Amino acid sequence: MRIINGKEISEKIRQELKLQVEELTKKKGRVPGLATILVGEDPASKVYIGSKIKACAQIGVKSFHNNMPAGSTQEEIINLINKLNEDKNIDGILLQLPLPERLNPDKCIAAISPAKDVDGLHPYNAGMLTLVKSWQAIVEQKLLVSCTPMGVIYLLKYSNIDIKGKNAVVIGRSNLVGKPVSMLMLANNATVTMAHSATKDLQNITKQADILICAIGKANMINKDFIKDGAAVIDVGINRVDGKLCGDVDFESVKNMNIDITPVPGGVGPMTITMLMHNTVLAFQK
Repeated sequence: MRIINGKEISEKIRQELKLQVEELTKKKGRVPGLATILVGEDPASKVYIGSKIKACAQIGVKSFHNNMPAGSTQEEIINLINKLNEDKNIDGILLQLPLPERLNPDKCIAAISPAKDVDGLHPYNAGMLTLVKSWQAIVEQKLLVSCTPMGVIYLLKYSNIDIKGKNAVVIGRSNLVGKPVSMLMLANNATVTMAHSATKDLQNITKQADILICAIGKANMINKDFIKDGAAVIDVGINRVDGKLCGDVDFESVKNMNIDITPVPGGVGPMTITMLMHNTVLAFQK
């Protein structure tokens, strides 16, 4: 087993982004700005926001945090988003999810300017991802793509794992991970199979994968019987079992296999926030 170390790769990319921000700041006369919005006091969301603010400081991005009461109305949230859309010091807007249940996250996300949608969740940006034909086009057009899927691609690229021509199987079809990561793999010339809860003979399908991306949210579901020798396994799952974090892959089951694999924690997780910084820099450039 060879570990794909998300912490190390994430740190390397952040150092590259820091240098990029320094150069861009000299050219533009101001630093990039990221606005974060947290509705309520959800403990996990507060931790995530804190990590994002810390990442901003690390690479030289100015953070504008907005904490709204849990009782805020949808209209109040959209009004704030509209103000941030107009603010020329802010290049990216991040609405921390999940929102309180009575609110409609889709309507709030749709209010964010596509040019400032650093989470890559706006229908415009999601649609643009389905229209591009190549990774080169994604890079050249500076598309804002959902952070976790983008992190998966960068993990593979920085680990020198070739994607072109490989059989890639994605387990999971969510708008947040499964669909966009499939589009990104296609853009990198992989042959992509999407599997999900209704897929028959899942084990036989995943055994064909040169690259297996697990994003199903079921702790330890994928064991050694699902994975072929020599595969690269990207575990996107974050589950809590007996107070400990684990992925969708049963790590103990596969630890003696000849595979490349991301651990949980320390794999995809650090890359998600790093890709948020990456998108903020892209938005600043645009």
